[in-house]
Amino acid sequence: MAKKPVVKAERPDRLIVGITGASGFVYGHRLLQLLQPLPIEVHLVVSRSAQLTMACETDLKLADVTALADRVHKNDDIGACIASGSYRTLGMVVAPCSMKTLAEIACGTSSALIARAADVILKERKRLVLMVRETPLTLVHLRNMTTVTEMGAIVAPPVPAFYAMPENLDQMVEHTLGRVLDLFDIDVSAVRRWTGPSRGRSSNSEPSTSS
Repeated sequence: MAKKPVVKAERPDRLIVGITGASGFVYGHRLLQLLQPLPIEVHLVVSRSAQLTMACETDLKLADVTALADRVHKNDDIGACIASGSYRTLGMVVAPCSMKTLAEIACGTSSALIARAADVILKERKRLVLMVRETPLTLVHLRNMTTVTEMGAIVAPPVPAFYAMPENLDQMVEHTLGRVLDLFDIDVSAVRRWTGPSRGRSSNSEPSTSS
């Protein structure tokens, strides 16, 4: 008898979002909001330090943030699905990424889920974007950035693009996140793309970005 064809279940596109304790909780929160309407399964991990930063910088409650993700994992849950390379994803964004988390990733320390998931993404040769947030930078910070870049990660500090002529902080944040999502070929129409100096001021209908 002929064998029955194997029917494979459709795998959803998945993206991991880690939020750590660096200043800039708004980046992680707004990233989740931009991803929510898309057909992407979002896995979220919020560190304990990030929760402290959230309380200092926003009026949000943790439940407001976790409600924006499809699956939420505790940072101490090393047995979570995203801790395994066999669990397929598009990659991971850490927004923002603290210097502590950067150091853990650079050294391969996986005592917590965010660092472990990042390590998995690197070993599986997937896209890892670290929105590192610190200034000024020490030599250790710079060396850790070099190390993770050599490992295959992309260091993408949340630097505003003033050529886009943002009118408020929200536009600055969204433009930066739009550029981060560009790295995954995800377009959320948040980027004002550069069209050249002769075109005048860029607009939302004619976005604007150069690297």
